[in-house]
Amino acid sequence: MDNTTAIRTRFEKLAPFLNERTRRLFTAAEAAAIGRGGITAVTRATGVSRRAIAAGLAELQAPQEGPVPRIRRPGGGRKRRVQADHTLQADLERLIDPVTRGDPESPLRWTCKSVRKLAEELRTLGHATSHRLVAELLHELGYSLQANRKTIEGKSHPDRNAQFEWINTKVQAALRAGEPVISVDAKKKELVGDVKHGGREWQPAGHPVPVRVYDCLIPALGRVTPYGIYDIAHNTGWVNVGTDHDTAACAVESIRRWWYAMGQATYPQAKTLLITADGGGSNGSRGRLWKRALQQFGDETGLEIAVCHFPPGTSKWNKIEHRLFSFISQNWRGKPLVSHEVIVNLIAATTTKTGLTVGCVLDQNSYPAGVKVSKKDMEERQLQRDAFHGEWNYTILPRRQS
Repeated sequence: MDNTTAIRTRFEKLAPFLNERTRRLFTAAEAAAIGRGGITAVTRATGVSRRAIAAGLAELQAPQEGPVPRIRRPGGGRKRRVQADHTLQADLERLIDPVTRGDPESPLRWTCKSVRKLAEELRTLGHATSHRLVAELLHELGYSLQANRKTIEGKSHPDRNAQFEWINTKVQAALRAGEPVISVDAKKKELVGDVKHGGREWQPAGHPVPVRVYDCLIPALGRVTPYGIYDIAHNTGWVNVGTDHDTAACAVESIRRWWYAMGQATYPQAKTLLITADGGGSNGSRGRLWKRALQQFGDETGLEIAVCHFPPGTSKWNKIEHRLFSFISQNWRGKPLVSHEVIVNLIAATTTKTGLTVGCVLDQNSYPAGVKVSKKDMEERQLQRDAFHGEWNYTILPRRQS
């Protein structure tokens, strides 16, 4: 076996255990053992460069001091791109946030700023870079992938906090008196049929539930509007799944159905029903149809109907949103709502560790939109406005039946 073959055999056996420094020293030791022409022979046998072997020979002659020898001498190795390209970071930041960085004419102002798109644009500016380097630089600069955050609520009403305090006072007083207090609202409209529904659910790998490519209305099935009632004292919910328009008549019919199915049995001695609701939509504070329908419900049941509306832009504080609707959304995530029966069963099956139970029925009544209520008809209502913001807080008294 000649020297080249022997060196190659030894190197191949040791290579998996060598780092950059020990590989350099091993090849240098082999070259020193051969003598004249050793560097050429070792380079041919191992593929290690002549320059590395020469550096190893220099290290053998003058060993590094210290308990842990360095793999490279201080300052060794290729310099980072940002050290050689002094304008790379600045140009990258101008591309990411052109307005605040003083470059409103940036070509990427109106495009998706992926790392590949940023790397491509940096190359057009004369920088030698890759999408991997761009990603590293973004993390070093304190950037990360961010979604939009809903924090701007718009113009706030000056009596916003005072209205919250008013609602809380009335709710606490009703609860102490044993009177029913409900939070009401309509949930988002949902398409019925084999269309994609948001969220993910555990399924066998590679076997997702097949749904339609396009989320279009199926005329034979239509849409549904779940209108919910949440009993604050007993942590129970009721959902009336309407198949027609979301009107005030539908909203009050939902409350009526809750009362006869659940509320009346829970509160047999009730004299007043307190409703907390948003300020807009089918149960809006300005809706005449809403007040007329409540009057009819109050006349029918003999209940005084007290209503407190949340101030503008604060619907997310309505208890039904995070005590009922959020759990319904979790329960049916990733499940196509293929039929009315499926929707009703999924809602009715919603529970929580804190004891939430939900009743649900399908409402196929017709609720035409655009029903007008005259001012004269409103004057016949038995409506008493509270001293504080009577447009938000009022009580509808039942009329005596003649």
